[in-house]
Amino acid sequence: MQILLATGNEHKLEEVRGILAPEGIGVLSLSDLQLDLPEPEEDAADFIGNARIKARAYAAASGHRCLADDSGLSVDALDGAPGVRSARYAGIGDTRAQRDAANNDKLLEALQEVPPDLRTARFVCCMCLCDPDGTIIAESEGLFEGRITTAPRGRNGFGYDPLLELPDGRTSAQLDPEEKNRLSHRAQATLAMAARLRSV
Repeated sequence: MQILLATGNEHKLEEVRGILAPEGIGVLSLSDLQLDLPEPEEDAADFIGNARIKARAYAAASGHRCLADDSGLSVDALDGAPGVRSARYAGIGDTRAQRDAANNDKLLEALQEVPPDLRTARFVCCMCLCDPDGTIIAESEGLFEGRITTAPRGRNGFGYDPLLELPDGRTSAQLDPEEKNRLSHRAQATLAMAARLRSV
């Protein structure tokens, strides 16, 4: 089987390829197709909804079976926020670094009065595999559980990584990249997708 991964992120492409290759699944990137495909508007209320939007749009536009994902941070004390708005939670910043810093600041401020035991949170990744005719072949979800710290720690990763403390006391940003890739929500979702594809 060969599928298209709806991403321009080379790191994500390598991670997904590494997990799916042993299953006999080849993964093409958008750049492999050398097509200028329009980016769909991700306006769903949840992660799986946005993954479906992307998978259907890129599958139809490319003519390839397409795998797409959507991910973000869900904080229990904030009723799941920032959720699908994770990347633009604060709504300010011209660069990724500026947006990340603003998002982290807003999250810490929102949780200022919340005690440590109620700061549970997780990174969520939802994946959808779709045929060009719009048929959904498989879906999966991966979680990376932890709690939100009171101050950022660690230099690796991006986004909310410095704020999500894992059960072993390290934040996601304190993991080396290889370890994070093995444990991450995206890795878990991809492994679950591989298991589903064994029966397709």
